[in-house]
Amino acid sequence: MTRPSLTPFPASPRTRRERRPRVPPGALRRLAALGYDLLLVLALWMLAGLPVVMLLDGVPEGVIAGNLYRSYLLAVAFGFFGGFWVHGGQTLGMRAWRLRVVDREGEGLRWRQAGARFFWGLALFGIGFLWIWVDRERRTLYDRLSGTRVVLTGPGDRGPVIGGKQPAA
Repeated sequence: MTRPSLTPFPASPRTRRERRPRVPPGALRRLAALGYDLLLVLALWMLAGLPVVMLLDGVPEGVIAGNLYRSYLLAVAFGFFGGFWVHGGQTLGMRAWRLRVVDREGEGLRWRQAGARFFWGLALFGIGFLWIWVDRERRTLYDRLSGTRVVLTGPGDRGPVIGGKQPAA
């Protein structure tokens, strides 16, 4: 039996965050966040492709030009996902659904981990995502391969310590 607190003020958000265990989110929440992010990436692709389409009077044709264009769009998508994962651990879709990607120790990702997660996520999307139902920690296969995990955050959670400093409020 626990005794009630005698202090008139509740514990600070930092104290509550330290006590709260990191809960693995379900598949539907992760799919909803991915849906939000894919809409944003689609908009970025339209903006990033506009100068190319205007300069070439259409989408690049041919094997080499087409592959270069697709590589460029892939780099734009990695810039979006990788940038958000490394700087704060949350894309805009993940923030809306209170998700955060962290490494095995619960810290922020490095670019190498973000690159591995992006690569494995593309290579194994369907199979990698279905792994959630097999894994007891609810991690995707690409999370396992990249040494990351997605956690559910609380309303006042400011995330992992990044570069030795807590993000500013």
